[in-house]
Amino acid sequence: MTAKPSEPEVRTAAGTLRGNREAGLAVFRGIPFAQPPVGPLRFAAPQPVRGWNGVRNALSYGPPPPQAGVFGMDALSRDAPGDDWLTINVWSPDPGPGAELPVMVWIHGGAYGIGMSSLPEYDGGRLARDGSVVVVTFNYRVGIEGFAQIEGAPANRGLLDQVAALQWVRDNIRVFGGAPDRVTVFGQSAGAGSVATLLAMPRAAGLFRRAAAQSVPGTFFSAALAADIAAACATELGLRPTVTDLSTVDPARLSAAGDAVTAKMGQSAERWGQAAHRSIPFSPVVDGDVLPVTPWQALADGAGRDIELLVGHTRDEQRLFTALDGILGQVTPEQAAAALEVFAPGPDGARRYRDGFPAAGPDELYELVNSDWLFRMPSLHLAQAQATAGGRVYFNELTWPAPGMGGALGACHGLDVPLVFGNLSSGLPAMLIGEGPSPEAEALSAQIRAAWTTFAAHGDPGWPAYDTGKRLVQLFGTRPAVAAYPEETSRLLWQNHTFSALPLISR
Repeated sequence: MTAKPSEPEVRTAAGTLRGNREAGLAVFRGIPFAQPPVGPLRFAAPQPVRGWNGVRNALSYGPPPPQAGVFGMDALSRDAPGDDWLTINVWSPDPGPGAELPVMVWIHGGAYGIGMSSLPEYDGGRLARDGSVVVVTFNYRVGIEGFAQIEGAPANRGLLDQVAALQWVRDNIRVFGGAPDRVTVFGQSAGAGSVATLLAMPRAAGLFRRAAAQSVPGTFFSAALAADIAAACATELGLRPTVTDLSTVDPARLSAAGDAVTAKMGQSAERWGQAAHRSIPFSPVVDGDVLPVTPWQALADGAGRDIELLVGHTRDEQRLFTALDGILGQVTPEQAAAALEVFAPGPDGARRYRDGFPAAGPDELYELVNSDWLFRMPSLHLAQAQATAGGRVYFNELTWPAPGMGGALGACHGLDVPLVFGNLSSGLPAMLIGEGPSPEAEALSAQIRAAWTTFAAHGDPGWPAYDTGKRLVQLFGTRPAVAAYPEETSRLLWQNHTFSALPLISR
């Protein structure tokens, strides 16, 4: 059977794929890049995909991996059943081995517990078409399946999935028009944490040339902390945190056990520390093997010296979470004081925050210290580690206030995702940006997309590189400009802090 002109075909290492043509692009969805990690492969490192004969349709997204029950993501995963969790999607302006286009591989966020490549905000069509790049998205294991420290299983299975996806890109992207030596990994939130982690992983060496990380979370777990949280999840089911006990548990039931532990993490703050205060049950584990050291240490040691890096954060990272918690504009002095005690750096951090921001009330102090601890300072320190080691790094801060929800969210966490992809009018982007995106939003998105695709093509987004002297950054606001890093007070408060793996406080 001959393919129609609207049905492009490519031959990958595993077999021939038939995609679709959409708005001038060749689009392939749901391509397996590893064997389904179920049955005997449950909790195993990803295994090479088996080949097939004939032509395989690649027209729809693969089923997502099991999800936590946040934002109804567990229901979304139930609506798309199947165990072929590890699939990849490609948007190409020019499929064919001679195009040699830059490749942008997206790693989604979701606190390492939720997320799937099929969300509409991650559609790569506009970015690929406007930027003349090949865009790749994929699923990786999250939550207990991907990040719990389980006896008998490799640590950081979700990260190993990411490496497997990048290996698939290396081996196959040329037939989609991409250049395997021009790969940029980019991600936001847990996706940015993943990008940072890949920089520190020996298994990922040589799989990408450039990296972009927006809102890098500072949470990395020690093996002891991760194992203790995994034991609590298994205990919810009356089981041990071993492959033997957990490999036959229904994935949805296992996710529900993780949700139960997350809901009561605050009760374990004496053991789990800062992670419990923010109800963060999963993060990359510094296990000494898959991840030998934290990304900050790895970059300081020169691991990223040959990789061009783009890093940034939003101005008001915490505000979305404060709104979701129902306390936006209602933070009490006691809540602010507690946040300062838990998250401010050093033994005298709370006082130094109050001295550094003398006009700040409870709401602002609460927002500042949470933003700084979880996203802003980890992102800045990543850039500083790269620059100090002699690597090239560009920094940006999104300051544009989102018009959604009456402007209450400011430049909040996640606002940059729709601006990077150009998908401004569906799902979460619509909530942040407002129905019917304004000409200002469209113009800012176009500028950001151009910066990201130019960086992917040439290693330079169009503003000066960051250094530890001038500290110049690109501010994406109502009037974008290059200026010295604006969060100077926070920078000084955190300048002597080390983002280490979070420990298990007691046993």
